[in-house]
Amino acid sequence: MGKSWLPFASYNLWSLFASAVGQEHWHCDMKRGHAKVRKREPDVAAILAQDTVPQTIGLLAQQGVYEFHLNSQRLKDIDGVAQVSEILKLDQQADEVQERLNQILSQYYENPILLKKRIFSLSRGNEGFPEPIKLYYGSITFNLFAAIDCILLEPDGTLHILDLKTGHSDFDERQAFVYLLAASYLFPRKRTIASFYNLELCKWSEPITATMSQLNAVRIELARLAQRHEAEKKQYRKNPAEFDRIFPPNPGFRCQYCQFNSICQFAAQEVSA
Repeated sequence: MGKSWLPFASYNLWSLFASAVGQEHWHCDMKRGHAKVRKREPDVAAILAQDTVPQTIGLLAQQGVYEFHLNSQRLKDIDGVAQVSEILKLDQQADEVQERLNQILSQYYENPILLKKRIFSLSRGNEGFPEPIKLYYGSITFNLFAAIDCILLEPDGTLHILDLKTGHSDFDERQAFVYLLAASYLFPRKRTIASFYNLELCKWSEPITATMSQLNAVRIELARLAQRHEAEKKQYRKNPAEFDRIFPPNPGFRCQYCQFNSICQFAAQEVSA
């Protein structure tokens, strides 16, 4: 018999429910409806099948770091950046992607932050969904998905979860808390910290830790979101005409950056002066 289906939660779902601090006015719940509920409908599926430019850059940057450490000789070879660029087939990418990836790879080649670290695990970024972690809260059972970029082993035995970033968005501490929650189940006897590193800005975050009470609060919040998301998904299945009521739009300036603007009747159009 196959595994029984359960509601799910992840940092991505949490971010679609509520924007990061300071970005609340940009939040649009309809984006979650498109991405997580209508994802198998042909027009939505066609959009989701194509990575956005930021998604492509993030994925290729992760793969680039992986390839440098798969064969660390590339970090010594004078043409190491060119070798990794060829592996990633950057010449087949759009100009913006090529330009930014060449900068990211060159900066990492000059300052390979993981070179002298003990790497416990390093993702290539395209492994697909990780194995879910089954969590409980009261009568709610749900699957937690946490795709971790990298785990380092610090000299004192601490596990250091590192999330590699691109772009110019601020680090979202909620993501670190989700990873720390996952680690508390995957490595229950290990002390764990988390941090972010932006490969474009060459910027570290401060190390992030969490108490058991903080992790429990995160677990409760994720359980609540998993349950609410499942209920709203069922509402839509029963009455698709209610989509915009169940997942209210928030049209505005940011619509021009939304991958669903071509199919969203509420998308605000940019008006030229």
